[in-house]
Amino acid sequence: MDSKQAKRLAVVGSTGSIGTQTLDIVRKHPESYEVRVLAAGIRVDDLIAQVHEFRPKLAIIANESLYQQLKEAVEPLGVRSASGAKALVDAMSRDDIDMVVTATVGYSGLEPTIAAIRAGHDIALANKETLVVAGEYINRLLRESKSRIFPVDSEHSAIAQCLAGEDISTVSRLLVTASGGPFRTWPADKMEQATAAEALRHPNWLMGPKITIDCATMMNKAFELVEAHYLFGIAPERIEAVVHPQSVVHSMVEFTDGAIKAQLGIPDMRIPIAYALGENSRLSEAAPALSFEQMSTLTFERPDTERFPCLSLAHTAMDRGGNTACVINAANEVANLAFRREQIKFTNIYPLICNTLEQVPYIAEPTFDDYVATNNEARRIAESLVNAD
Repeated sequence: MDSKQAKRLAVVGSTGSIGTQTLDIVRKHPESYEVRVLAAGIRVDDLIAQVHEFRPKLAIIANESLYQQLKEAVEPLGVRSASGAKALVDAMSRDDIDMVVTATVGYSGLEPTIAAIRAGHDIALANKETLVVAGEYINRLLRESKSRIFPVDSEHSAIAQCLAGEDISTVSRLLVTASGGPFRTWPADKMEQATAAEALRHPNWLMGPKITIDCATMMNKAFELVEAHYLFGIAPERIEAVVHPQSVVHSMVEFTDGAIKAQLGIPDMRIPIAYALGENSRLSEAAPALSFEQMSTLTFERPDTERFPCLSLAHTAMDRGGNTACVINAANEVANLAFRREQIKFTNIYPLICNTLEQVPYIAEPTFDDYVATNNEARRIAESLVNAD
């Protein structure tokens, strides 16, 4: 693509937190980016407003019951409309896309990302479940494709920035920082009574409800350790989580000579989004810079896996491999939603995931169809466990 030509984007999950912040970057750099596809789940009014502003070629709503509303609103503008999972997957093969921003949450992001890789499009990856669920499979596809992945998670973007210009063989450890979430200082007996409303009060980041609950359990950090393994090819035993309550240091890389590089910034997702959209180059004014006052007190501590046992599932997933992480992810999605609906306690999330993992057959080298079947079976078992409580 000519460097002067605007990069053509498909934004999958355009009405969510990452999607809307991606569009903030596009607004600041209209000469550099053109939105060709916008896709959302259920927020049809927000999607329609985005279509009016950005005038993509195609707008997709996942919830098919909302399709008529979308169609009537956008087709008079000359914008095609579609609905459903298949329409989204099909759209990833369009030849007028340069980069796909996968900003959806959960397993639903897997198939569109696979389709985009097969089509050879670059990926700005915010959907961590893609690599968590099927990291080995995704890396095989990438080896056969011209597609490149640019991480959007702040932690993985930080690691990528720290590795720029470095020899990967000189890396000793990846240190993935975690805020500790809203319950970092809570004793175990208090966490037993934690409510969804309390868990949704993240101290530093503004995110969607699913990810915010995952931060409270530290499952989000477990997934990020797995994702780091597949993104950077570092052995699981050399990837660690470090609790950093201020969320100023977004991750660190330790090298074999004893040096540690860190990336710092305010807790604002527009910085890593802009870095991904720029293909690991920097866009101006993505977010305000840190002040010296914000850097004056930075603290670090080891995570407590007794109070936050979900973090330990990262190494369960990486050590066992196969379809293990797919099971963990599916069970977590069910447990996360059940907690938000007040069907289970906060402290029931981890045992529910473990019980599900025990009941789903292990597959050492899963195909894509195996991932689909595993996801469905794990959800079925997890939902039955929720209903049994």
